[in-house]
Parts: sequence; C-alpha cells; structure tokens
Amino acid sequence: MTKVFIVEDDAAIVKQLASALNAYTVVSVQNFRSVRQEIEAETPDLILMDITLPYFNGFYWTTEIRKHATTPILFLSSADDEMNQVMAMNMGADDYVTKPFSVDVLKAKINALMRRTYSFSQAQLTFNGFVLEGTEVKKGTDKAVLTPTEAKLLRTFFEQPNQTVTKELLLAKLWESDEYIDANALHVNIARMRKKLHAIGFDYIGTVRGVGYVLA
Repeated sequence: MTKVFIVEDDAAIVKQLASALNAYTVVSVQNFRSVRQEIEAETPDLILMDITLPYFNGFYWTTEIRKHATTPILFLSSADDEMNQVMAMNMGADDYVTKPFSVDVLKAKINALMRRTYSFSQAQLTFNGFVLEGTEVKKGTDKAVLTPTEAKLLRTFFEQPNQTVTKELLLAKLWESDEYIDANALHVNIARMRKKLHAIGFDYIGTVRGVGYVLA
C-alpha cells in the first residue's frame, strides 16, 4: 500500500489528513529535529510537507531530502502565499496544495503525482549525445539526476525534438488537469530542470513565448 509521510506540526491538520487519506498508509513525523532521518527510515512513496515547522522549516528539510532522494514532495501552503509556493518548488517540491485545502483537490494532486512519479517509462532516449534513462541524464562521465516530474517533462521533449510542445500539452500530460495546477508549477519545474541540465552542458530547451517550449 502507498505510504504517505506527513511533516506537519498542527495535530488537528495531521488528524484531518490521516482521515482524508485513509486509502493510504499514513505516517507522521515524531521528532522535528530529525525529519530526514525518519523519512529515510520509513521510505515513504510521497511526502506532505508544511512550511512552518519547529526548529527548521519545510524549505530546509526539502533541501536535505533532495540531497539523497527524489521522493515526490507535496507542500502544504497558505492560499495567499505565492512567494513561498514558488520557493518551495525551487527547493525541490513537486507540487503544493493550499490551506485550507479541499480533500478532493488534495487526493487529485496526490493521485496525479503518484502516477507521474511511478508509472513513467524507463526506456532510453538520446539527443545530441545526451542519454535520458529513468531519472538520469548522462553524457560521458557527466550526469544530472532529475526528480520524476522533471524527468517526465524532459522525456516529453526528447520524444518530440524540434517541435513546439505547448504548455497545455505538458499540463495535460503531467498534471492531467490544469484545474488543479497553478501555472507557476510548470514554469518552476522547467527552470529547475534547465539549471540541473546546464551543469552538464545541456542547453537545448528553448522557450516559445506565449506558447510553450522546444528542444532544438
């Protein structure tokens, strides 16, 4: 059964989440000084991360987790807190849900995130000497490790080189319905992926203003 790990210090919200997510195995953090260690011990399939926490905030723990794992992270954020939402994505989060949250939206986001994380192709694809396999991009001894969301984005580009891929197609392919996704999420994932790829000399993803992106 899918295991969800909750990093949230409000006991009422933890209880609400556990009740809403009764189809999953739900575990919550016990010691807010050792969040990463508890996550490594539990090996969850998905992490729900609040921003404001005792000792260290959710940004810190996301950065720590991303040093060792690509486990999908869904942030819990205040509805009027756009700056923190973007920062969460830049730190390595895959998506976010706003408080107070709708149970239906939360479940939809979790289901979409789980599908795009654990059901994408591992088949090897190549472009200009770069090899994409699973969540890794390699060329010679150089390697970039992507999150599952980033890898699925890049796979979409590799499958359609020299063609403009619209934002609508990317949203439909990855998030399945733009009803539940803010435009920032796509933009930040692309920017984060480009930064990782730039470090290994991969600079082939162009922006088609107002339309989408192109691999060329």
